[in-house]
Amino acid sequence: MGTSWSSGVTALPARSVVLSLMLGSHPDRWSPGRFAAVAPAFGIAPSTLRVALTRAVAAGDLRRDGGDYVLGERLARRQRHQDEAVEDAEAGEDGGWDGTWEMAVVTVTGRSGAERAALRETLADHRLAELREGVWTRPANLRRPAAYEAEPVLTAFRSTPTGDPAALAADLWDLAGWARAGRRLVAALTDAEEPALRLAAAAALVRHLAEDPLLPGDLLPSYWPGGELRAAYAAYVAELNALLATL
Repeated sequence: MGTSWSSGVTALPARSVVLSLMLGSHPDRWSPGRFAAVAPAFGIAPSTLRVALTRAVAAGDLRRDGGDYVLGERLARRQRHQDEAVEDAEAGEDGGWDGTWEMAVVTVTGRSGAERAALRETLADHRLAELREGVWTRPANLRRPAAYEAEPVLTAFRSTPTGDPAALAADLWDLAGWARAGRRLVAALTDAEEPALRLAAAAALVRHLAEDPLLPGDLLPSYWPGGELRAAYAAYVAELNALLATL
């Protein structure tokens, strides 16, 4: 059983520690020697580290490249999604939005369950929310390319809602719930002291940040803690890099 605190966040197993460290690294390349040097700081024995790395490679989470470990395709995609929330949030909240919304409407039926699930994942990764079955939308305020528009089963366009866009955003996303959970995670990171617990809290925090819809500031409630969460995570990354530099 992992160590925990009142937030319910627990210390990560060895494989999750490995993946969390790499997801937060730029570039995402670690040598076996670097892992061996870092593992003791997080309570990971050498034999446990070897098993964790072997299983991560077997699962496709990591791959070997010139003797080093790099992220596999799925986790590299997750890192890009995570980075958008951590680094590019200003594009979502800077007030430069023109009031239009991205719309994606599924126009082809008869697809398999796997195909439907893959499309839903693609649209969610682009931070669209489902207005009703087969109709996805979000404010058109992000810098990222709308790569989903190339999907042959979709019709994509821009539109301007006739009603209150803030009310629509509140219907599409549980903004109050996201804010409450985010504040709890910042408190958990603040309270954690041991490196393993701090990493676990930071990993939970950045996963939560990845679910930030990155809405324009005009559509955010006044209590929105997105900036607070990003500042807390940035401070942790600086702390972690300082720790790694000593190992």
